[in-house]
Amino acid sequence: MGWTRERNHFVWLCILLISTEISHQWVEAQECVWYGECGESTDVPGKRYNCYYTGSPIPLPEEGHDLMMELCPGYNYGNDSLCCDVQQLQTLQRSLQLPLQFLSRCPSCFYNLMNLFCELTCSPHQSQFLKATKFSPYAQQNKTNVVAVEYYIGQTFANAMYNACKDVQAPSSNLKALSLLCGKDAKDCNATNWIQYMFDIRNGQTPFSIDPIFTDVPLANMTPMTNATHGCNESLDDGSGPCSCQDCTLMCGPQPVPPPLPPPWTILGLDAMVVIMWISYMAFLLVFVAGVLGSWCYRKRTVLSEYGPILDSNNIHSINSGTGDQGEATCCETLGERFENGLRLLFSQWGSFCVRYPLLVVLTSMVLVTACSAGLAYMRITTDPVELWSSPDSQARREKDYFDANFGPFFRTEQIILTTTLDSASIFSPYYGGPDVPFGPPLDKGVLHQVLDFQDDIANLKATYKNETVTLNDICLAPLAPYNNNCTILSVLNYFQNSHEVLDHWKGDFFYTYADYHSHFLYCVNAPASLNDTGPIHDPCLGTFGGPIFPWLVLGGYDGTNYNNATALVITFPVNNYHNDTEKLGKALAWEKEFINFVKNYNNPNLSISFNAERSIEDEINRESNSDISTIVVSYAIMFIYISLALGHINSLRRLLVDSKISLGIAGIIIVLSSVACSLGIFSYAGIPLTLIVIEVIPFLVLAVGVDNIFIIVQTYQRDERMPQEELHQQIGRILGDVAPSMFLSSFSETVAFFLGALSTMPAVRTFSLFAGLAVFIDFLLQISCFISLLGLDIKRQEANRLDIVCCVTLPEGQEDKTEGCLFHFFKKMYAPFVLKEWVRPIVVAVFVAMLSFSIAVTNKVEIGLDQKLSMPDDSYVLEYFKNLSAYLHTGPPVYFVVEDGHDYRTTEGQNSVCGGVGCNNNSLVQQVYTASLISNYTKIGFTPSSWLDDYFDWVKPQSSCCRYYNSTGAFCNASVVDPSCVHCRPLTPEGKLRPTGEDFMRFLPMFLSDNPNPKCGKGGHAAYSSAVVLTNKKTDVGATYFMTYHTILKNSPDFIDAMKMARELADNITHTMGPAGKGNRVFPYSVFYVFYEQYLTIAYDTAFNLGVSLAAIFVVTTVLLGFELWSAVLVSLTIAMILVNMFGVMWLWSISLNAVSLVNLVMSCGISVEFCSHIVRAFSVSTKSTRVERAEEALAHMGSSVFSGITLTKFGGILILALSKSQIFQIFYFRMYLAIVLLGATHGLIFLPVLLSYAGPSVNKAKVMAANKRFVGTERERLLNF
Repeated sequence: MGWTRERNHFVWLCILLISTEISHQWVEAQECVWYGECGESTDVPGKRYNCYYTGSPIPLPEEGHDLMMELCPGYNYGNDSLCCDVQQLQTLQRSLQLPLQFLSRCPSCFYNLMNLFCELTCSPHQSQFLKATKFSPYAQQNKTNVVAVEYYIGQTFANAMYNACKDVQAPSSNLKALSLLCGKDAKDCNATNWIQYMFDIRNGQTPFSIDPIFTDVPLANMTPMTNATHGCNESLDDGSGPCSCQDCTLMCGPQPVPPPLPPPWTILGLDAMVVIMWISYMAFLLVFVAGVLGSWCYRKRTVLSEYGPILDSNNIHSINSGTGDQGEATCCETLGERFENGLRLLFSQWGSFCVRYPLLVVLTSMVLVTACSAGLAYMRITTDPVELWSSPDSQARREKDYFDANFGPFFRTEQIILTTTLDSASIFSPYYGGPDVPFGPPLDKGVLHQVLDFQDDIANLKATYKNETVTLNDICLAPLAPYNNNCTILSVLNYFQNSHEVLDHWKGDFFYTYADYHSHFLYCVNAPASLNDTGPIHDPCLGTFGGPIFPWLVLGGYDGTNYNNATALVITFPVNNYHNDTEKLGKALAWEKEFINFVKNYNNPNLSISFNAERSIEDEINRESNSDISTIVVSYAIMFIYISLALGHINSLRRLLVDSKISLGIAGIIIVLSSVACSLGIFSYAGIPLTLIVIEVIPFLVLAVGVDNIFIIVQTYQRDERMPQEELHQQIGRILGDVAPSMFLSSFSETVAFFLGALSTMPAVRTFSLFAGLAVFIDFLLQISCFISLLGLDIKRQEANRLDIVCCVTLPEGQEDKTEGCLFHFFKKMYAPFVLKEWVRPIVVAVFVAMLSFSIAVTNKVEIGLDQKLSMPDDSYVLEYFKNLSAYLHTGPPVYFVVEDGHDYRTTEGQNSVCGGVGCNNNSLVQQVYTASLISNYTKIGFTPSSWLDDYFDWVKPQSSCCRYYNSTGAFCNASVVDPSCVHCRPLTPEGKLRPTGEDFMRFLPMFLSDNPNPKCGKGGHAAYSSAVVLTNKKTDVGATYFMTYHTILKNSPDFIDAMKMARELADNITHTMGPAGKGNRVFPYSVFYVFYEQYLTIAYDTAFNLGVSLAAIFVVTTVLLGFELWSAVLVSLTIAMILVNMFGVMWLWSISLNAVSLVNLVMSCGISVEFCSHIVRAFSVSTKSTRVERAEEALAHMGSSVFSGITLTKFGGILILALSKSQIFQIFYFRMYLAIVLLGATHGLIFLPVLLSYAGPSVNKAKVMAANKRFVGTERERLLNF
């Protein structure tokens, strides 16, 4: 019984203790830690401590209810008894403006953050999780300041809050918002250090120390704050939807994966084209060798040889076995002979007329040449790369014009890359803990001071233009003008306001450095848009021009995002561009010239400087052209001297000055140059501008064609003998009748081919083709008129024994025997018989088909593009800049996704298809560009786009202090203005919290675009977006807009081409998802380099088209002018096609890329190849020899020597001089390609084509044979028939 009584007493004691504890906890839970504000903080001037208070919560005054609902929506504390007053709520509102502007785009993130601060500031349960640990007296009101507290926070809550916010973007800065709010790069931020940073007194925002303690279980008699949170993919109770994919990866679905690269085309592990061509070549070789051996055995059995008489035929003109060949000529053969005879008679009569009336012909030619050449007075030379390489009708050109018309032309760029020669790398040890941070050599403070001096010197440069002084301020990009006229200078020194004093800012004591330029740099590279370094220094990071300085634009040579490891500094001066204002453009060019001269001559042994101005490339190309003039002059001089000397046929040393034809050679050269001048003049009359390619290439081309024709005319005369009773004009007329059809064939083929080449959409190719086609045809006309007259005069001089040049001096009469020229003798007696030997011909075919097979196999491996370094001279300062650009820079050119005029931003649907925040479509413009940036190695899109629309939505929110207007006037009221008449743009109602639509959208948008960022509102759109939005209809509607991001670093032509292709694919997909076609809301990407690299998207097609059209033209013209001999035209076209294919083989072997310059050369090579081939084929077609071998031998002997001396030797000497050029583009695209053109043309025309004709040449035209028998009686040609 006693035991029972004791047990009851114990139970009652336990119940009493438990009841007391519960009562104590309930009372404690209803106690505050503070209430109201007291004295000013000693650590953060301008901010105040809270007053220590341990009583019960106090009812919130009426005037604070709306503010409470704004800051802590959804909180319901029953009787509104709280541990804060209205003044504390107002302080909380001001303190949360920065997080509000950047995090409210994700409602659940901001809700969780407000939970953290509302519980801290006002919760009636404050004493459960908040403990005051340090106090100070506030004597004025006899109260106590709370100087330090411990805040117990649930680890689960902290993690959930961080997870909801970690992906939120800051659209204007292309960064994650936590980079601006965490004090470090977002990748290094986590739940713990983010909250620690926000509560750290050193951030300049927190007036007293708040020590966060993270725990999910009670600790030290404190219960952690573990309020419910919302994930970023969850909706809120107030109707706010989940965050967008851009701000919440949970809303995105699977991470995008770039498609795999197509595997290389291989067969048995080897390149497929190589294998295919190897097999094809071996199969051809097998069949060909079998055919040759079979033919040889057959001839042996029948005791028949191609070099012997035709079996059972005594007719020397018989070429086929059997007697059928002696039958009547076919209708086609007769037609061909009549056409050939008609041309012969026409040219014979014309030649005779020119020799009889030389003065009339020469004077008429001079008058016409002078009239045409007078057009050179209107000549314009285009050096603008856009005009050279981009068609006015091309997509890139149209898009560039649209961009320029709406947003202004892309600014001019003056850029400097600096490294230091000093070994000044250092280690920074943060005072407040954390690992040591290495700093690269150029980030040494001493080096930075030197760089700032250099930068200031440039900013203060003065140039002179038309007696006016031009400074950087006159031409620079100043986005906040006229409110802020500071020039945009993208430099790491702008983190320090371009000031030596700010760079030297330091906080510390005798023993420690708390903060200096190291800590400020580390803060700014993670928060470049920040207006206040939240460390002890409190300097802004925003540039003096009002915009952020992104670290990837001003630093180079770092790894990942470790900007502190930078080994190079990049300084960029954007300068306004003035396409249609020559006065302002002239000022910009004058300042750039001064900039170039200054930097070139700047000397600092501690700095290595490479640089480039907007005008640098054009200046260097012009300098290059001027420096190469001497090389070109020497090249042409060698060709002129050779032509003048080689035309003469010297029979003896005594008659050297009589038989030489120096004056005739000079006259021929003048005729060639006159044809070029006529072509340039005629098109100058028409207003078509010239290009440097036209000036550099066309003389070479016309000289090749013209000189070849000159040699053919002169050497044919030298080999001819005047018939009895034949006068000089008749002889020259007869000779011209023989050779002019061949000249007409080649010249007209080239002219038609070039004119058809003008169908190209590439301006440089089109212009070249027009000028070249007309120059070649005028050259032909002058040669068969003026040159023939001059030839007649020169022959009369020679027959009168008058000296060349000094024609008034006469040599005494003497008998001289006429001899064959050495070259003609070599070709006739040695070269032609050797090449056409029975055992040589198969070797020739095998070798040339092997060359063709190899070239086909590597054609698809020729690189496309033009390395910009090749356009510079070897000694250009720009080459070092290009080298450092690839070595150090991490970011490519900016790219703008332009939405054309017509998209409706005032509707929710229109907004959702573009924006990237909450409620926006997952396939909106911003979201698709953001997704593309996640696979930047594939898409070449490097960053999230800056979105004016999303920043505008954040700016206009009623909770924000950004959007306000004067209640009396309706004018915009900046956030920094303190005026009671300034009211929020939108009411704090459910409707007011929604995005603005309709008239509301347009009412406040102009205010946003005129608002300058300031410490109270970092979302002002003036600096970032004033040029990104075109307001139309008196600012009542939105026209064209753009959303900007950056490409990844692009180092070579394939990178640039891929970047443009991927951006266009992305823009097309955005256009498709934004609405049906034809709605006027097309999206296109624009970057400054697109207009130059677009040509490479279609360069393969353009090359095939131009060369194909040229070949087709040559085939048609050759068919007609050879007397409708279709097979002859096929053989000519086949040989030229082989030359062109082999050119691609040479391009691959010699690292010559395919671009507009090489395409012009390929088109030219097509024309020059006609010269190598057509004369040989026509000589073969008119030959009356017995067999194909004999006809090929005759054609090669007669025309081969002229072609060899006329083109090959003439060009070879001149081309070799081009190798001495300082210009890389001359060495590669002129020396190498010209040499290849001449060598391939000569070998195919003088080796392969005769062999091909000996095997597969057309049968003799019987009508031509009979006509030839009558025509050649009594001439040297009659003897040559049997040579």
